Amino acid sequence: MTNFEKFPHKTNSNNSGATLSSWSRQQKIAMIAGFVILGFLIALSACSKATPKPALVGISSPDAQTTTAAAAPTPTATPAPAAPVAKKKTHKKRPAAIVTYSDPKTGVSFRYPRKYELASGDKIEPAIDGLGPVPMNFVQPGGASVAMVAVPPTTYPGTDLTTAFFHVNVNRSLSEKECSEFAFVDARNPDGEPVDAEKLRVGSAYMEKTSNFAGDAMRQGETQYYHRYESGVCYEFVLGLGTAGYGTDDGVEAVNHDEVFGKLEKILASVKIQPVEVGKEQVVAKTPAATTEEATK
Repeated sequence: MTNFEKFPHKTNSNNSGATLSSWSRQQKIAMIAGFVILGFLIALSACSKATPKPALVGISSPDAQTTTAAAAPTPTATPAPAAPVAKKKTHKKRPAAIVTYSDPKTGVSFRYPRKYELASGDKIEPAIDGLGPVPMNFVQPGGASVAMVAVPPTTYPGTDLTTAFFHVNVNRSLSEKECSEFAFVDARNPDGEPVDAEKLRVGSAYMEKTSNFAGDAMRQGETQYYHRYESGVCYEFVLGLGTAGYGTDDGVEAVNHDEVFGKLEKILASVKIQPVEVGKEQVVAKTPAATTEEATK
């Protein structure tokens, strides 16, 4: 008996094992190749799927929208505008009303506050309370009164002011040289000698000026005289101020003389003179003028 015959099952067994072993290697190769191909196909598929993704960026699911809405900041409420602050009202001081006095008979005109008291005519004689009349100061007779404006004492309440006025006189019988002189001049010089008149510019004209003082411990009066020669006529302007005491009784204060005379000097500076025909009858006129803040009060 041959070996094949003795062990027939072994021969078949070996052939089967060889066959299985051979197919196993082929299958392994095939499987490896298949995996390689499959991996390649998967890679291609992944690339092809990755390409259209950017087109989906603008598309969001309802959940995504909810998430986005939740993440978005809540708009802050705009604060209501603050209520405008009311501006504090300022009370502007109204300018004093000014009127213009004019006398066509003498050609004199001037402006003064309406609240001052005006009197006109050749019978007017100014006076300082407690000291009597204030005389003209021409070197020759022939003077006549034209008009006077008195400052009410209530203009300076709580002070010792009793009298303040602006007065106009004229004298047609004087020469220009005589008009520049005064019957009496300021005698308050420490040496006892009279003080010479001074020439100064007032408004638009030159004038000669002197002053006088009178009174005692109870009453005081100060006057300033101005002379101006125009068209053959001598014009005299008198500024007067009177006080009672020295402003020490019962809490009464002394009035500021410079302030009072400053108001009167503004009237003097507004004087205008127009030439007139002597002897021609004219009517005195008083007309309102424009208001001004520079007016005396």
